[in-house]
Amino acid sequence: MSSAMGLPADTIFAVLLLAIVSGLTTLIGVGLAVYVGRNDKGIAAGIGFSVGIMVLISVFELLPEAAQTAGEKYTGLAVLFAVLLMALLHWAIPHIHLVAEKGAFAGQAMRSAYLVALGLILHDFPEGFAMANAYLINPSMGLLVALGIAAHNIPEEFAMAAPAVLLRQRGFLYRAALVSALAEPIGAVLGIYAVWLQPDWHGMFLAFAAGAMIFVSLHELVPMARRYRHPQLFLLGIAASALVYSVLTTMIPD
Repeated sequence: MSSAMGLPADTIFAVLLLAIVSGLTTLIGVGLAVYVGRNDKGIAAGIGFSVGIMVLISVFELLPEAAQTAGEKYTGLAVLFAVLLMALLHWAIPHIHLVAEKGAFAGQAMRSAYLVALGLILHDFPEGFAMANAYLINPSMGLLVALGIAAHNIPEEFAMAAPAVLLRQRGFLYRAALVSALAEPIGAVLGIYAVWLQPDWHGMFLAFAAGAMIFVSLHELVPMARRYRHPQLFLLGIAASALVYSVLTTMIPD
């Protein structure tokens, strides 16, 4: 049975289900932040894990597939476009790391909470897009990306939510996390629609998603980790992500 987009209905259902499940891990990360509070050592290690798993998946899964499908030239252009677009969005939308740098914790609680919400959504949207495009090229790769994103979401959202927890904006934070969790399925829907609209650009869409995730990891999460001042634990988190990535690639056949 095919959908109106010409794709099998079960394929679209599988993509959306994976996006919803991986997106819901956002709530787990925020819940841990609310329960545990701010734990600098845990945040440093968690950010390292988040950075590592996203970069590994992007570099060793998405980009090689994109280069094989679209060619190295168009893959490079798509990555460059993604980086420029994400940089523009981060410039246009005040983001969570700016809150700490500007010292906004002392009386601008709601503004800080809104920045957290924007940060959560800005991080999760390209992940859904990446997962959808990966699944449409190769279901096994899509499953690997979805599991990697799910594992990455928990420590990432914990790290981003911890400052807002200290501001006692917990109810708002849970609502923001729910909206953020929905950002991944929305990103997946747009990923499916993009492939349906321009099927010949599938490889470039994959490269775009990889570029966006790499940018978020390096531009947003690495500076965040630096503020928590536990570089050894950050590196330990990266090592743990490499171990998890190896296990996932072993468990999921090509």
